[in-house]
Amino acid sequence: MRVHVLQLIVGDKLISDSYNAVGLHLLSSGTVLDAGDISMLNRHSVDYVDIAPRSTEIDRVVEEAPTRHANRLQVTSFNNATQGIKEMFEALQDGGSLRNDVVESAFNPLIESIQEEKDVVSLLLSLHSTDDYTLQHSVQVGMLSYYLAKWMNKSEKDALVIGKAGYLHDIGKCRIHPDVLNKPSKLTKAEFEEVQKHTIHGYDIIRKSLKDETLALVALQHHERMDGSGYPLRKVGMDIHSYSRIVAVADIYSAMISSRVYQQRRDMLYVLKELHRMSFGELDPKITQVFIRNMIPNFIGKKVSLSDGREGIIIMTNPTDFFRPLININNQFLDLSQLANVEITKIAI
Repeated sequence: MRVHVLQLIVGDKLISDSYNAVGLHLLSSGTVLDAGDISMLNRHSVDYVDIAPRSTEIDRVVEEAPTRHANRLQVTSFNNATQGIKEMFEALQDGGSLRNDVVESAFNPLIESIQEEKDVVSLLLSLHSTDDYTLQHSVQVGMLSYYLAKWMNKSEKDALVIGKAGYLHDIGKCRIHPDVLNKPSKLTKAEFEEVQKHTIHGYDIIRKSLKDETLALVALQHHERMDGSGYPLRKVGMDIHSYSRIVAVADIYSAMISSRVYQQRRDMLYVLKELHRMSFGELDPKITQVFIRNMIPNFIGKKVSLSDGREGIIIMTNPTDFFRPLININNQFLDLSQLANVEITKIAI
């Protein structure tokens, strides 16, 4: 049977070889698909594949996907990158400057450890640190910016620069008082204006320390929005550097899936839906759609908790509504696109 890639289920078996548009062989006939395989087909813009007929017996259609956690090298590299950005913050607060070798020794090993990782969602769910939000967020944005650049077919060299720009995007927060950054209640107008200055501080720090105008521009512009509603300069559309537009998507996604002193984390699919909404004005629509299209297949096989108390496993994305997938609950199928009042409240490995 011929099915769209977004309708594939973990466990489907290919009955013919799969190739991308330029003839590159991707998967062989007989491959039993896992979430990584489905993500890879999607990443190569494959639309349809041929699979063996699925069993009509519900209890044989879906098996729980094996749990995927970050490996030891990825955890160590993530923690080292977090410690690295922490030390950079402290050095700058003490009057020091950024050094490119220090930045790259902290960030590049992380990228090397995740380059071949197919399941970005599992990576995000299993990589955490006990450090404060700003530090972990910087590392996440660096990772996501790198992945997004690769999904946009950027060269490895450019993807590393974009990842590095994401890693340093909030470096200007070292000049914002911690009491303001970590305030648990709503910021006053004056405090919010002070926080907004982190973009200008970051630009100044990077330009003077690293002499890199591109990295500096990303620090300055990552809160700019396509419709001119952002800050600090209210740039519009293509006046915003392309790398800044990439990092903006990664920045928002990481911020919304994280717990902060004034905000509870939102589930990952909800945040993708919010990014989709923002792509109609605030975010670059092409960049945002690339991010969404490549993230969605990563949710296949993940455990979910629903707002009505039930728990299940995502088995298929819905091509008519990416954000409301098909769920397997005790070998019964639940199509969230048909249940407007039921929401996913938590996603786990």
